[in-house]
Amino acid sequence: MFGITNYAAFVAAFILLLFIPGPGNLALVSSAGTGGLRGGLASVFGLLLGDQILLWLAVAGAAATLAANPAVFKGLQIVGAVYLAWLGFKMLGAKRGDKLAIEIRAGEYFKQTMLITLLNPKAVMFYVAFFPQFVDPVRHQGLMTFGVMAATIAVLGFVYCFAVVLIVHYAGQRLRASPLFISALSRLAGVFLIGFGIKLAIDF
Repeated sequence: MFGITNYAAFVAAFILLLFIPGPGNLALVSSAGTGGLRGGLASVFGLLLGDQILLWLAVAGAAATLAANPAVFKGLQIVGAVYLAWLGFKMLGAKRGDKLAIEIRAGEYFKQTMLITLLNPKAVMFYVAFFPQFVDPVRHQGLMTFGVMAATIAVLGFVYCFAVVLIVHYAGQRLRASPLFISALSRLAGVFLIGFGIKLAIDF
């Protein structure tokens, strides 16, 4: 279908990627919990843009480059681990009443989530190593093939991410106004981000 080896398997693989706990999911939950629908939606679009950038970098040949130069990918992993740990420590050290590490402004949520997506080795590995396996070298239709894959990823990503934002927003609508809740959420998010950073560092 459109030069994709197994479209159903491609869809299933991406849905699985979405459900695996990671920094992107944490960013959505944190944004919707503290910034409401506006902050949550900004994070959704930041995550989706990060996904599209990674996909088209793979299309442009990033996969071949990283395969030929393992040090490049390892360097990207290190940068991602350092960024996540730094953001986690910043959130963990925030005092009640201070501005959150991820400010309650749509623009900040968008940029933070996009960076987390771009520097997340799980997402990078999917696009530069796993994603190319679904391209049929015989029936490949150039931009048509990649366009269909990109559109599929965008639609599935939006549906999942928007559902997460809605659930978190309405479930925590009353708690969101509580300084204690916001402070606890920031610290909890910080702990998880530090954990992600440490895990990535250990995996090196």
